[in-house]
Amino acid sequence: MKVFIGNSPWRKEGFYGVRAGSRWPHFEMDCSEYMPFPFFMAYATALLEKNSIDVKAVDGIAEGDDDEQFFQKLLDYNPDIVVYEVSTNTIEIDLRFAKMTKEALGERALVVFCGPDMNMYNPAFLEKNRCVDVVLKGEYEFTLLEMVKSLKMNNGLQGIKGLYYRDSSGRGVFTGERQLVSNIDLFPWPARHQFPMEKYNDTPGGIPKPSVQMWASRGCPFKCIFCSWPQIMYGSSSYRTRNPVDVVDEMQWLVDEMGFKSVYFDDDTFNIGKERILKICSEIKKRGLKVPWAIMARADTSDREMLEAMVDAGLYALKYGIESGVQEIVNNCGKNLDLEKAKENIKITKELGVKIHLTFSFGLPGETMDTIKRTVDFAIEQDPDSLQFSIITPFPGSKYYEELDKKGYILSKNWEEYDGYNKAVIRTDNLDSCDLEKGLNYANEAWRAHQLKKEIKAAPMHFVKKSLSNPLHSARRFWQLFVRR
Repeated sequence: MKVFIGNSPWRKEGFYGVRAGSRWPHFEMDCSEYMPFPFFMAYATALLEKNSIDVKAVDGIAEGDDDEQFFQKLLDYNPDIVVYEVSTNTIEIDLRFAKMTKEALGERALVVFCGPDMNMYNPAFLEKNRCVDVVLKGEYEFTLLEMVKSLKMNNGLQGIKGLYYRDSSGRGVFTGERQLVSNIDLFPWPARHQFPMEKYNDTPGGIPKPSVQMWASRGCPFKCIFCSWPQIMYGSSSYRTRNPVDVVDEMQWLVDEMGFKSVYFDDDTFNIGKERILKICSEIKKRGLKVPWAIMARADTSDREMLEAMVDAGLYALKYGIESGVQEIVNNCGKNLDLEKAKENIKITKELGVKIHLTFSFGLPGETMDTIKRTVDFAIEQDPDSLQFSIITPFPGSKYYEELDKKGYILSKNWEEYDGYNKAVIRTDNLDSCDLEKGLNYANEAWRAHQLKKEIKAAPMHFVKKSLSNPLHSARRFWQLFVRR
């Protein structure tokens, strides 16, 4: 039995989409280098390989395939089971590929959907979309393995928890919730040999390339109402960690055997559990593993000792998700981040020479134009190396989506519009979509002005020379950044 696991192409003119591996599926401009590693696909592939199952993984997005190239790879492999990792944004595209698969391979091929799309976690989805045979709910690796083993034995699917299937009468059936794997050391390392590793790129703070993405944990114990993966992929606020020795074993193998120059831990939240973090750092130091690394972190769960230990072990950069510079807003969204502690840790992080990237989202409960401006002031006051402002984009299955939908505040269910960079698909009690978009523009212009002021202060003569070489452009930028505001 042959299994194909695919991340199908997703493009529009001038843009490519990122789906598998992204907590926030969206479009990137063609000039961007960002490409997340599809962890669930890679772990699922490794798990099947470990159990001697013939499996092929194709990341059509990372490969840069067009539809025809991607689909030809599927046809050449001639699988019995075709697994597509899908998303809310791309469900119409995903269904088109499912129909193509059925037309090309016939009813003998089982088409399986998985991934963070709450809309398909419903028996009616299979009754309506006959081109899809099975939907795997949430964290799907072991569900997929059990399903393939059962089908190889010519057994049914009714005894396998965590999936939807169509019975002989055509009725959609849910087999019941599946317990999360409590010991994530049971997962083999991702099957990176099946993926174009040179194409994946997420390098906070400019960590050296080629860089590789890793997980040292799964989930997050905090309860942000907007965050998709804990609510949809994991179904809870559980937090599961790997053995620190195994984490460093994988790091060392990626550096020594695969030649990567840096590691980015793309965990939901890396820096939880001081004892565990110190063990990872100690293990890195003990081995003399000199590789720069970066993390996705929470800004109030570290202290100076932890930060110093991480820096001593090679920490080069980190991302802090702040969301808002107003404590009331942070509390309203369930994040409950201690902003004073966050400011203290940002200060320590900068003192230690670590590159900092901060992220902020507009449109959380209680947001006003005043709180947006206060958040912008907070962001500029921290003076990070880089930052990201966005409009909150809650997906079906998240608590915030449900709250907004009940109020009639979800303004669009055209899922392709759910990118958060330019277009607001929600409103709030105090702000309509235009207000949120204006707030985002205000924030981005304020940040650019801050950066320009720093540039002028650091090298005034260089700035003068650059301005004289293109005076019209410089005058326009001066007006936008200093006068229009």
